[in-house]
Amino acid sequence: MDAVIEFGKILIPASVVLYAVYLVVRAMIAKEIELKRLEIRGRSLETILPVRMQAYERMILFLERISPQNLLVRLNNPAYSSKDFQKVLLDEIRNEYNHNVSQQVYMSEEVWNMIKNAKEDLIIQINEAASAVKEDATGIDLARQIFQADLDKKVEPITHAISELKKEIQQTF
Repeated sequence: MDAVIEFGKILIPASVVLYAVYLVVRAMIAKEIELKRLEIRGRSLETILPVRMQAYERMILFLERISPQNLLVRLNNPAYSSKDFQKVLLDEIRNEYNHNVSQQVYMSEEVWNMIKNAKEDLIIQINEAASAVKEDATGIDLARQIFQADLDKKVEPITHAISELKKEIQQTF
């Protein structure tokens, strides 16, 4: 019986010390893992932040390029019929969009949906304007109709999308 008590006197303090060492080592390892994780995150931010900023810049450029004021002036050719001009406008919008679609990875779903909606709204606006002009209308007539429809809007989706994109950029920085 005395041997068991003597054994307990040695075993219990040794167990307590061993458990304390275990807790300290576990805490040190967890802290080291967290530091490594923060270091990796910091390195990835150094890499991703410039790419993300470039994505924001590209999407603002996309929205500016497809705004009716810029699009119509840039692509207008007096030789176009309204149908030809409609096709040129829609092709340009789709090409610009397809060129920038991968940028959605770097922005919030909400802002990306606003960008898509602005693009779709412009396509609808162009198609409605094309159906409102006469069959033998020129590209200039179509451009006037699109400008008029743009002026009649209370909320401009492209301007709103640019504004929301800028807000997201400001939140990032």
